Amino acid sequence: MYCEGIYFDKDFHSLQYLCTVHDIEPHYAWLNQYNAAEDSASPFYGREYSEFYYEHSVYNYLIHPQWDDFGSNTLYVKILFVDYQEQFAILEFIGEWNDALYNDIMQLKREVVEVLVQEGIDKFVLIGENVMNFHASDDSYYEEWFQDVEEGWIALVNFREHVLEEFRRYKIDYYLNFGGYLDELAWRKLGPRQLFQQVQELLLKRLG
Repeated sequence: MYCEGIYFDKDFHSLQYLCTVHDIEPHYAWLNQYNAAEDSASPFYGREYSEFYYEHSVYNYLIHPQWDDFGSNTLYVKILFVDYQEQFAILEFIGEWNDALYNDIMQLKREVVEVLVQEGIDKFVLIGENVMNFHASDDSYYEEWFQDVEEGWIALVNFREHVLEEFRRYKIDYYLNFGGYLDELAWRKLGPRQLFQQVQELLLKRLG
């Protein structure tokens, strides 16, 4: 279930709900095509999920148990799709991306990205409409990720404008692709390969 009704203030303190955070599930329409828990090359291979036991939270707010913990206190991920032949992965996120306090990019890079890169993945689609805030530290892990996918790219889809502004402020946009059509892509109407093709075609025009 996708929920458009969550609003956070700039410091992630006051929350006004038109729906509740624990109702926000990762996109599940592609499960018949890919399931990270059944992929032996996935960092989340073998994980079991409960629909009733809520274990993880963003601060004091419980999140849906289908999201995966990769070591952050406030950010969670779901690998929605991987195509090892076309060498791309689609990841969806929820929570607060906090490099300053929790070094989330290090955790993401070490626990998720590197596992996929070792399997040949060099194109990453990151979906971030449920990432409510970003707090930067240094850019070393972004640079490392960028170098790891020298023949590929990292694209951000539907991240919120104030989050993207923080990426720009700390010059992380040198390593990540976002803006324009990527910020308003109706990706849920697409299949995973259609989404990948649209993102790749756009980036090929940009990087030309």
